[in-house]
Amino acid sequence: MEFLDKELMCGQCGKTFVFSAAEQQIFSDKGFNNDPKRCKQCKVSRNARRAIVETQVKCFECGIETTVPFTPTGKRPVLCSGCFQKLKMASNSGTALVRPAK
Repeated sequence: MEFLDKELMCGQCGKTFVFSAAEQQIFSDKGFNNDPKRCKQCKVSRNARRAIVETQVKCFECGIETTVPFTPTGKRPVLCSGCFQKLKMASNSGTALVRPAK
């Protein structure tokens, strides 16, 4: 399939931008079916706003202080990476991990 440069309108700032043939080829190779909705500047700006925020928490399972790449809501227990991996391995093997009541 031959791709040609095409102009699109950014859904965020309203300016037109070029969706190059090379970029279209990359989108196609990755299996993306839709054209981009934002120009490069707005995409970079949006990604910067959504940057990962690290939050310091106490692990529900072992009690150590750790950081997590999200802000906990308080609805679910937060685990350190070690306890999370143990839980994940136990669930993958079909073994039930019994947590002590706290």
